[in-house]
Amino acid sequence: MTAALAFQNLTLGYDRHPAVHHLSGEISEGALLAIVGPNGAGKSTLLKGIVGLLSPLGGKISRNGFAAKDIAYLPQIAEIDRSFPISVYDLVAMGLWKRAGLLGGIGASDRGKISAAIEAVGLRGFEARAIGTLSGGQMQRALFARLLLQDAQLILLDEPFASLDAKTISDLLELVERWHGEKRTVIAVLHDFDLVKRHFPEALLLAREPVAWGKTTDTLSAENLLKARRMSEAFDDAAGICEDAA
Repeated sequence: MTAALAFQNLTLGYDRHPAVHHLSGEISEGALLAIVGPNGAGKSTLLKGIVGLLSPLGGKISRNGFAAKDIAYLPQIAEIDRSFPISVYDLVAMGLWKRAGLLGGIGASDRGKISAAIEAVGLRGFEARAIGTLSGGQMQRALFARLLLQDAQLILLDEPFASLDAKTISDLLELVERWHGEKRTVIAVLHDFDLVKRHFPEALLLAREPVAWGKTTDTLSAENLLKARRMSEAFDDAAGICEDAA
């Protein structure tokens, strides 16, 4: 299968201190992949590298033809400024910006798409609500509606189900599975191993370095999970500076 992404001895980090290193491998187009591992394992860092928010300290990320408009990125909800005075409708409409531009007009067809996305995530009637008044689950639904409008071929989700109720998780998982059925490539950082085993056929287990990568049932073996925990506990935050970035 054609690779959507390829990593070649990739190292990512901050202030030249590696948070992910020695990562090599490929993610196939249309994959539904979970990235799992202990806290501080580099999972969110890897997503930031893929989307281009971090430049590699060493090695390479090959996006194999994906332009910026082809990538949709959902950061952790804690990184979203919910004090910004914007309505649910306008937040969702931002999903059209990469196509129409910041000053591009929204026509009747676009308004229909916005309304359909809001309907799809169960927020009909919330269009005029300020995002600061939403619950965590409602906010995540609005952000998923924005992703729907981006219509991207590569979708990156960082802890998309954290602290959400079971109904919201179930509804949003339906969207994830819909994207997978449409042959889009979906990569999600997750902590719930049971959820990963039920819904994600592939997994990458990180502990700053790759521990295992492949079929989820094989990757999340007790032996691999113990190895990841031990690797994470042994890592020294004062690790040496990456010389390639000097």
